[in-house]
Amino acid sequence: QVQLVESGGGLVQAGGSLRLSCATSGRTFSGGGMGWFRQAPGKEREFVAAIAWTGGYTYYADSVKGRFTISRDSAKNTGYLQMNSLKPEDTAVYYCAKNPSGTYYYTLGRYDSWGQGTQVTVSS
Repeated sequence: QVQLVESGGGLVQAGGSLRLSCATSGRTFSGGGMGWFRQAPGKEREFVAAIAWTGGYTYYADSVKGRFTISRDSAKNTGYLQMNSLKPEDTAVYYCAKNPSGTYYYTLGRYDSWGQGTQVTVSS
């Protein structure tokens, strides 16, 4: 089993930036990937971005493409989500998760381990 711990959330004004981190321990991501999802109050959890741990291929939701960048540091077993040009509609709890198969990154059900989440609030 892998453990994931998010950090870096907070309150920021619209147009600002935040960088989220996801520290992992336990079994490695070899062959799989890491995803970021978010959930706003009263809404379903939605895909934000994902990265293949080997190869570094990236995937983004249309709503964040061009503003968010996902990356990983394999030596530190840590993933990152750089969020720029933040908008009030980006306000949500952000979760990182492990995709063990490295497929169907956009699909929530393909992730088997989740962090506890970190709150991101963007004020207008």
